[in-house]
Amino acid sequence: MRIWVPSHEVVDVLSDLPGVECVVYDGRGPVPDGADEVEVWVPPLVTVPDVPGLLARMSSLRLVQTVTAGVEPYRPHMPEGAVLCNARGVHDAGTAEWAVGAMLAVLREFPEFVDAQRRGEWHYHHTGVLADSTVLIVGYGSIGAALERRLDGFEVDVVRVARSARDGVHAMEELPELLPAADVVVLLVPATEATSGMVDAAFLARMRDGAVLVNAARGGVVDTDTLLAELKAGRLRAALDVTAPEPLPSDHPLWSAPGVLITPHVAGSTPASVRRTFRLVRAQLLRYLAAEPLENVISDAY
Repeated sequence: MRIWVPSHEVVDVLSDLPGVECVVYDGRGPVPDGADEVEVWVPPLVTVPDVPGLLARMSSLRLVQTVTAGVEPYRPHMPEGAVLCNARGVHDAGTAEWAVGAMLAVLREFPEFVDAQRRGEWHYHHTGVLADSTVLIVGYGSIGAALERRLDGFEVDVVRVARSARDGVHAMEELPELLPAADVVVLLVPATEATSGMVDAAFLARMRDGAVLVNAARGGVVDTDTLLAELKAGRLRAALDVTAPEPLPSDHPLWSAPGVLITPHVAGSTPASVRRTFRLVRAQLLRYLAAEPLENVISDAY
């Protein structure tokens, strides 16, 4: 059985599996020969060029196991008979940790103090604080639950929102009523047709003055121009690990907008995520080889 994997480290993790031939394809070089013989594909973290064209050539493909929670590059183009699974849970710790750090950095004005430090200025003033605030988590799944665990002890009220309501979790339809009470709004939704551009002028207008938008989802979830206008007006602040476009061009006005912290899509890029990715890929391949039910299967409903 031929498997494409993103690195030699993954080859080592799978080296003892019987009858498995691993070929490394990290997306940075030519596509290896034998795409039509690949039965399992573990794509790299960064999306490879021409995913639709490549998947169309993979006539033997039966499983795509991503190393990301998001599957939008693959889902619309999956060949018939192939199963798509994501890496739910792998990036929970890193992304949740980033979200806490990002909201603290913006509220306590760490970037501004760093700038003052570089200028040699002792710029004393009061800042915001996370304590006694309301944190609204939009897209409450495994990462949202991990974020809530890390917020325990910060003395905040957590409000949870998901696609559909369940015990303790509000439905997306309730967002307009929930937004005005939130001091921090954290975006953790997947990239779908329903979430594309969901953070638009109406969404942002309902956020209270001085609130912080934290985007650890996908850049396309937020209308960049509208957010930029709110930042320039000084009404809202933001912490963004993802942007639209991405990568953000060096001359984009978002870089110099006031009240925004930008990181280059690194929330889940941690050693913990790497370790958990290896464990997930190995466990999933063992299930596949044993013809057992797979984990994290992406259904039509996502």
